[in-house]
Amino acid sequence: MVTGQIRTSLAVRQATEGARAPRRVSVLGATGSVGRSTADLLMRDRAGFAVEALTANRNAEQLAEMARALGARLAVVADDSQYAALKAALSGSGIEAAAGEAAVIEAAMRPSDIVLAAIVGAAGLESTLAAVRRGATVALANKEILVCAGAIVMAEVRRHGATLLPVDSEHCAIFQVFDFDQAERVSRILLTASGGPFRTMDRWAMAKVTPAQAVAHPNWSMGAKISVDSATMMNKGLEVIEAHHLFPVEEEKIEIVVHPQSVIHSMVEYVDGSVLAQLGSPDMRTPIAYALAWPERMPAPSARLDFQTLGNLTFEPPDPQRFPALRLARQALRAGGIAPTVLNAANEVAVAAFLEGEVGFLDIARIVEESLNVLGSEPLATLDQVRVVDERARAVARDLARRGRVSVG
Repeated sequence: MVTGQIRTSLAVRQATEGARAPRRVSVLGATGSVGRSTADLLMRDRAGFAVEALTANRNAEQLAEMARALGARLAVVADDSQYAALKAALSGSGIEAAAGEAAVIEAAMRPSDIVLAAIVGAAGLESTLAAVRRGATVALANKEILVCAGAIVMAEVRRHGATLLPVDSEHCAIFQVFDFDQAERVSRILLTASGGPFRTMDRWAMAKVTPAQAVAHPNWSMGAKISVDSATMMNKGLEVIEAHHLFPVEEEKIEIVVHPQSVIHSMVEYVDGSVLAQLGSPDMRTPIAYALAWPERMPAPSARLDFQTLGNLTFEPPDPQRFPALRLARQALRAGGIAPTVLNAANEVAVAAFLEGEVGFLDIARIVEESLNVLGSEPLATLDQVRVVDERARAVARDLARRGRVSVG
């Protein structure tokens, strides 16, 4: 399927070489880590891209600065209370200002060729679905929407003829080497993981880590939430669920291998024993550039690999005892129904509580596991049900977090 899309797109490109108008891009979550990396790439190729809309949660000043620099048509802040600040910051620019959750959804529906969905967490579900439902090409940097509503989202992608391009470095790597025309010949997907900052730390020491330690990723520059997810390895568990929805392979064929150097971003093994891998420096601008230019490629400023000085590439299995989030994610995927929705919501609440100093590092997995035990699983069929389950799971997790630190190792 994907191969056919690529061939068609290349034929169109070859027939219109040099005459193509700039691609129109909307960025949902523009002031976050992925959004800022996207803006950097767009600034480097002003002739190749035109910005339709930028959205942010509440950072009106930074959003306005980005909108002016990129020449966006629309800037939207989700927090209504920041509308006056946004409007004032854009005064005289000719850029339209709007605020509120409904306005974020409307931004996703604007006529852009590519929508980069980078709103962190389940909050990005509605706007991403809005882009999908107009048949857009969606560059998905928000794995949580496939975790909490994967079957529903993928059904909408098929129904509306949308194109979903993964921006996570691991899933982008798989996408580049996965033969969709011979998916039955894939024997394994190998998701690589850095192991995070606590890869070799024992659980007694992990019980005492601080938010500052947890967000200090050894290889990647990321936002606080995803950095903590990497430290607990919940990020890799979420990626297993995401890969299950993006690629036609069974859950048991998706394996995790710890690769501390973060040079190989993931691999696909075929039945003949061939293993295809995508390599690159740990820089999110590489997968973002791939999505923005797909099916072509564009220059990106990422550091180039020097294989003569690269040194050793090492691999090891993950430790499920020290990182129980891996087990919880697989359990939720196997249970199906509402379980992944509960997993995601509880994790978002637990991570936020940890970052605020309300619970300990090991309490994150405890809160998630207890939330799953309380709510169990049942079939999940509608978006309204996703919303209800998400709120129920958050309420349960918040109650558990209020009990404070209980983990001791």
